[in-house]
Amino acid sequence: MLQTIFLQTSGGGLGNYIMIPMMILIVYLFMIRPQMKRQKNERNFQSSIRKGARVVTTSGIHGKIIDMNDTDNTCVIETGAGKIKFERSAISMELSKKYNKEVVKK
Repeated sequence: MLQTIFLQTSGGGLGNYIMIPMMILIVYLFMIRPQMKRQKNERNFQSSIRKGARVVTTSGIHGKIIDMNDTDNTCVIETGAGKIKFERSAISMELSKKYNKEVVKK
């Protein structure tokens, strides 16, 4: 009786050994690798931000960078309400390129 149960559960053979690495490969290709690429692009963007750029923070605040401090990785952004100090990692995107394209079109 135990022998028949064991034979029924182990009937997969080589197919089971191939499926597990294939699932790991699919998870890597569709989830891990794109996330690593996004993180790399985000690091490159945050290191390339310069003084005078119009930016949007992750909290949705629009402003212009007026001062950069590389030692503590912060920047001062001038908004309509005044000057605010942010971490570089809080900047989500740059608007300067978008505004420059709109001005050229007009």
